Amino acid sequence: MAPHTFVIGSPQHMEEDDEESKTVPPWVYLEYRQMISIAGPASSVLFTHLSSSSRAALNSELASVQNSSRFEVHSSGVLDVMEQNGIELSQVCLLDPKAEKELSPSDGESFSWFLFGGILGDDPPRDRTSELRRLGFPNRHLGSVQMTTDTALGVTKRVVVDKVPLQDIPYVDHPTIRFNSKESVEMPFRYIRDSKGEPILPEGMKALLKDDLNKGFDF
Repeated sequence: MAPHTFVIGSPQHMEEDDEESKTVPPWVYLEYRQMISIAGPASSVLFTHLSSSSRAALNSELASVQNSSRFEVHSSGVLDVMEQNGIELSQVCLLDPKAEKELSPSDGESFSWFLFGGILGDDPPRDRTSELRRLGFPNRHLGSVQMTTDTALGVTKRVVVDKVPLQDIPYVDHPTIRFNSKESVEMPFRYIRDSKGEPILPEGMKALLKDDLNKGFDF
């Protein structure tokens, strides 16, 4: 089976990403590090639509991830990156919450690229996938519950690479992340569940959530 490529088509920090800004939100680093870690060394992850300043910052940050997939950071859009790699529209599966068909293990043979076109972690969802949907990509959905993009990539990898049916993946929906007896936060997303029943979060995300929670109480 040929290696698969996972493409992030609409960066989650796009609101803040411009040529003048050199900052990338910390949670973006954590999620992108998670993506290239869970995709595995046999796959590739392509990040597109990035400014030159963000490209440099992300390349530096992601280079330290051990046993990661191959990754590329592009300023050009999805269609340009496809053309550079000789990829036809029919070879790309758009992960789309509005798709009629769910993703299945056989899609690993039907498609070589899997495109995450919107911000799957938006709450509430803003359907940014619509920009790519209009281009006519074949599409599949991952179920009815909103996921973070790193979770969606992890689910897709399990289905198309590991051949685990969507319904057989262990999930936890809207988990409460507890920091101590008095502090917690409910996450409005679906996550893959680990062997202890806990949501699989990017390394460092829990500490970042706690820090953000504490900042919310600063007066």
